[in-house]
Amino acid sequence: MPNQLLLALSRCRSLRGFAESSRLGRRISRRFVAGLTLEDALAAAGACRAAGFATTLDHLGENVTNAAEARAAAQSAVASLEALAARGLDANVSVKLTQFGLAVSEGGEQLAEENLAAVGRRARDLGGFVRVDMEESRYTDATLRLVLAAHSQGWPVGTVLQAYLHRSAADLERLAAQGVRVRLVKGAYHEPAHIAIQNKAEVDANYLRLMRRLLEAGNFPAFATHDPKMIAAVQERARELRLASDRFEFQMLYGIRRDLQHELRRHGWGMRVYIPYGTEWYPYFMRRLAERPANLLFLLRNLPR
Repeated sequence: MPNQLLLALSRCRSLRGFAESSRLGRRISRRFVAGLTLEDALAAAGACRAAGFATTLDHLGENVTNAAEARAAAQSAVASLEALAARGLDANVSVKLTQFGLAVSEGGEQLAEENLAAVGRRARDLGGFVRVDMEESRYTDATLRLVLAAHSQGWPVGTVLQAYLHRSAADLERLAAQGVRVRLVKGAYHEPAHIAIQNKAEVDANYLRLMRRLLEAGNFPAFATHDPKMIAAVQERARELRLASDRFEFQMLYGIRRDLQHELRRHGWGMRVYIPYGTEWYPYFMRRLAERPANLLFLLRNLPR
């Protein structure tokens, strides 16, 4: 299937090296990636703020192999929080724990915990927030452990649940019981059938089940989707529960369905744009293409000539 091919290509080191170093690759990626530097991301966040959107910044990178790289990633997240706060923008960042050292062979979980605590403390000081992205299923247990530990320390830290995982309903109850903020996504990694739902319609159905439960029990849940049917279902359930629009938010990716982002904002719904940036953009970019074939068609129609 095309999406499985694109996911496989997202792990191809030679293609990644070419794409991230080539001028053509960088030009193509700018549709979904704000740029290579923090200044690029801040400019994008400022434009989003002017349009009435909240934002979260993600300095792209994952699966670092040593402690020095992991600590540098944490320092980058702190720098992002400080720069956002200095400009009066949302001090809100998204991070991956493999970027903070979770995949380091020895002491990885402790390293990631220390780095997450450092970023969480600074976010608390600045009145900000840290969203820990969910990665491949082999990291789910450790991610939940570290997020719950950070939350118990009072750091403003939330996480993500993936609707295609069989376990997500149970994980939702565990997080909701502790008041951890959750972003709900469908899921963007290739996982086997005993771990993840394989049928798109069944993933959609599970997303709706989890969405309803989050609106009932969640702490300011976020619904990450570009699907108008899913958005309409969230809105309908919120009305049934008589939830005000400031009790939850929608989230969309930078550069995707801008028309829908503006429509939601015009009608008074909370809308946050996820803004990725950095030199290590290739895996993120390929997962976005795999998630939504329309993204690939758009790029093919608009290749630089």
